[in-house]
Amino acid sequence: MNRALQRTPLWRQVPRTGVPIPSLSSFSSLSSSSPLPWLSSSQSRRTYAFQASSPPTHQVFNRHTKWLQRERAAADVEGSREVDYLKDEVAMRLCERLWDIKRDFPSVLDFGANTCNIARALTRPFPNPNSDPNSSSSADELPDELPPLASRIGHLLAVDSSAAQLHRDASLPFNSALSLTREVLPDEETTFPYADNTFDLVLSSLSLHWINDLPGVLAQINRVLKPDCAFVGAMLGGDTLYELRTSLQLAEHERRGGVSPHLSPLADVRDVGGLLQRAGFRMLTVDVDDLVVDYPDSFALMRDLQAMGEGNAVLGREMGPLRREVLLAADAIYRALHGNPDGSLPATFRTIYMIGWKASEDQAQPLPRGSGEVNLKDILEKK
Repeated sequence: MNRALQRTPLWRQVPRTGVPIPSLSSFSSLSSSSPLPWLSSSQSRRTYAFQASSPPTHQVFNRHTKWLQRERAAADVEGSREVDYLKDEVAMRLCERLWDIKRDFPSVLDFGANTCNIARALTRPFPNPNSDPNSSSSADELPDELPPLASRIGHLLAVDSSAAQLHRDASLPFNSALSLTREVLPDEETTFPYADNTFDLVLSSLSLHWINDLPGVLAQINRVLKPDCAFVGAMLGGDTLYELRTSLQLAEHERRGGVSPHLSPLADVRDVGGLLQRAGFRMLTVDVDDLVVDYPDSFALMRDLQAMGEGNAVLGREMGPLRREVLLAADAIYRALHGNPDGSLPATFRTIYMIGWKASEDQAQPLPRGSGEVNLKDILEKK
């Protein structure tokens, strides 16, 4: 939620200067072959309109406002660390998917690193899914935890546009558990200063949902990947925070007679596969995971969102804080429609996980349609 956020002007009015234009009467005294006396030779050159190399990107988010929100959130170090529960959990679940890729990664890019949540997750041991805690046999006993994934990472480059977020935890012990470099980019959406075929793996956790040109960024990620290497990402999407969204809309419609955007539009899971395919990725995997967090009231949820740097940054949003009566009505509606029996309020964070591989000549390819020798229908009927 965006509360009492003041817009920072990005432009200034500059007085126009130029050559004075004569009155219409002066045109009658000029012949068709005479030059125009008020224009110099350099100013009389003709210029022609030309078509842009690519269509303009539809702007949904104010990237400068989002940068300010994230810088302000990271300035409160202890407060922002208390609300890292969501980004840390998503980063852990994203890194778990790397266990299915049986290879090492000499060079890894963490795109939109936030506070280096992925780096922390890579240095933590993972529960062993194959271990059986109820087994009494010591001979077949498996370790309860797997070694950290950092042992399979050669070097991790963490990039982000917010220097405060990126360097907030640079002094914590996890930095010495892996080879980690931080790099601040002016804007991840427009700046991608890496050569083709550079990285063995690209990771991204909870930063892509603030990108305006998502197809262009995915294409850039595909470009910097080496052939037959993977992109593994996670972003908020779908019905994230639908409880808060519906409550605010109903409250505003009741108290003010209209609705204004207070939560950002998010990509749907059905669109993510098409975006990855459009960017040139192959062998796609897209799945959805809902994380439900309980809060004592809607005000605690909105405070945590602001402390995460996840406030509203939609262009054209209403500036200034919400009116008190709207907030109180939204909290009452939230409790009536979505409240838990114990009085807490659930908030759903729908996370879309995606895996895409860069095309390669020696990459495994699906068999052509109709080449199968076993009918799936016969197998299902036997069960």
